[in-house]
Order: sequence, then C-alpha cells, then structure tokens
Amino acid sequence: MHDPNTMVSPPALWQGVRTPRRAVSAMFMLNGSFYGMWASRVPAIAEMHQLSEAVLGILLLCMCAGGIASFPLAGRLVDRMGSAPVTKVLAVAYGATLAGLAFAPDALLLGAALFAFGAAHGAMDVSMNAWAGEVEKARGKPIMSSFHAMWSLGSGLGAATGFLAVHLGASPMVHFLIGGIIVLAIALPFGFIPWQSPRTGKQPGGSHAIFVFPKGALAFVGVMGLCAGLGEGAMGDWGAIFLVQIALTNEGTAALGYTCFSVTMVVMRLAGDFIIARLGAIRTARLSGLVAATGSLLAVTVATMPAILVGFAMMGIGYSLVVPLAFSRASNDDTMSPGPAIAAVATLGYGGGLFGPVVIGFLADVFSIRWAFLLLSALSLLIIALARNLAPCGRTG
Repeated sequence: MHDPNTMVSPPALWQGVRTPRRAVSAMFMLNGSFYGMWASRVPAIAEMHQLSEAVLGILLLCMCAGGIASFPLAGRLVDRMGSAPVTKVLAVAYGATLAGLAFAPDALLLGAALFAFGAAHGAMDVSMNAWAGEVEKARGKPIMSSFHAMWSLGSGLGAATGFLAVHLGASPMVHFLIGGIIVLAIALPFGFIPWQSPRTGKQPGGSHAIFVFPKGALAFVGVMGLCAGLGEGAMGDWGAIFLVQIALTNEGTAALGYTCFSVTMVVMRLAGDFIIARLGAIRTARLSGLVAATGSLLAVTVATMPAILVGFAMMGIGYSLVVPLAFSRASNDDTMSPGPAIAAVATLGYGGGLFGPVVIGFLADVFSIRWAFLLLSALSLLIIALARNLAPCGRTG
C-alpha cells in the first residue's frame, strides 16, 4: 500500500505541468488556433453574406486595419499592466470576437466584427510576444522561435477543425462557439502561473505617445521584419498564381507551392532555437536572408515546377526565423520598453504582409509575375545587410 504522505496531490501535479514556457506556448497556440478557425471558414462566411470578391477584399482590409490600430495600444497596456495579465484577458476577448464573426447579420456589421477580431488578434500578438521575451530572458537562451512554431501548429490545428466542421455540416456559428470554448478551456489554464511582468507605464524621456517609432538599431530590425512580412504575404497571395502562370500547372497542383513554403517554415521554427543558440542571431539572420534570396532567384530564373517548389521551400526556410529574431531583439531593446518596441516591430512586419501582395500585384501588372518576384530577392539581401542590428544593446558584429 502506498504511503499517502508520498502521493502528489492533483493541484501540485498541475502546478508542475504549468511552467512559464508552456504557458506562453499555450497562448501562441490559442492565438494561432483562433486565426486558423476563421481562415478555414472564410468561404462559408462569404457565401452566407453573398459577398463578391471585391467586397470580401474590403472586409479583410477591415481586419488588417484592426490589427494595425491595436498594436500601439497593446504596447501601452503591456507597459502599464504587464504582458502576462494582458495576454490572458486578450485571449478571452479574442475568443469572443471569433464568435462575433459568425453572429454578424450583414456585411456592414461583419466589417465591424472583423475590425474587432483583427484588433484582438493583433493586440494579443504584441502582448504574448512581450511575455515570450520575458520568459526567454529568464531562461537565458533562445526560445522565441519555438513559440512561433506553436503559433503555426495552432493555426494548422484550427484550420483542421474547419475541415472537420465542414464535413460534419456544422455552421460557422456552431464551429466558432464550440471550437472557441474548447480551445480556451484547454489553453487558458496554462497561463495562470506565478509570473510577475515588469511594468514601466511610460516611455524613456517621459513620452506618453501612443505610437513611438523605433530609433537606431531597432528601426532597422523593424525593416527586417517588414522584409520578411512582405515575403510571407506575397507567398500566401501570389505563390499559387506564380506556379499557374510560370510552371503552367493547374490550381490544385499549384497549392503544393504554399504547402512547401509553410511546412519548411514550421520545421525551421521548431529547430530555430537550436540553430540560433549555435550560430547567434546575426549569423542566423544572414544565412536566412541568403537562403531566401537563393530560393526566390531559383524560382525566377529556372522557372520549372521542381525548381519553383524547391525555391519556395528555401524561402520558407529563409523567412522562418527573421520575425522571431526581430521580436526577441525588440523585447530586449535598451531604448524602448518591451511593449512599445514589440508593437513598433509588429506594425512594420504586419504592414509588410498587408502591402506586400499589393506591391507584387502592381509590379506583376507592369512587368510580369515572374520578374515581380525579384523584389523578394532584393528584400532578402536587405535582411543580410541589416542583420548586424540584431546585436543586443546596440553592439554590432
């Protein structure tokens, strides 16, 4: 018979499961899951409201606008209240806005719901990355990449629930309500750990501005995030079209392009902490830019189906670690507090993802989709040139 005094009580066991790293990982997975659920039901919601492609595009811009508007506000909240409590509150708000998408009765209110959804998504993106930076600093080694891998994994699982919901005949309302509750019930308890986030309440020099543009090295880190964000956005919106027009393949086969890109991103982010610890942030960024530039040049110059798929996979490898490196650097900047610093970098990166496809579309119209992709090669080389700004506390090397 076991001695009762040696048995571990359920609360004590649960406390052992809830660690800071798992808490932040759970928040990243929750954020990604909600986004994946929404993305998987866009066709159903468009059909529900009888939306044309033009109207749907405008509504999606509402979501992007909500995200960009929320970044600086979230940065201020993180400074005043701490990243951990803000992240947990925003997780619940994010779930509520997900449900709101399914309850919107018309296109106008759907636009408002998408703005709120984008704002909750973007605000939580800032707060959870700030929390991740605190945990990474406490651990004393690179772990930011693994958190972003958890986001990618969560978005994939969220999209998978959409596939299941469609086959079960569940409406977006049922899907979002049940799926949102389940994800919150699983992920949110991990966040309740004894963690004290630093609170500053104001910017260096006493500034109370909502948005503070990064200065010095951090500004160049933001540009690196913009380069990577533009590349990711272009791949999502134009990768399949590139394959259809250049490799002359069908739409079904063209989906392999983004699949190769996404899979290599997830795999690299899972391995990213090990790579960064061995090579350092600057060398990792330089190699990342080189691989991305080589991949895009391969796709543009050789322009056969196998070469394009290999090129897209290389671009996934190249872009995968740039954003985690940028957020890690922002969370440890010596000129700005973590909340506004991450918000500034996120704004530039998100802006790149938003406007990148537009720029590629303009260049494709003037020249061709093939040569428009040379912009991605140039921006990848810019990542190499700016990589030295990832050195902590302004050091270069």
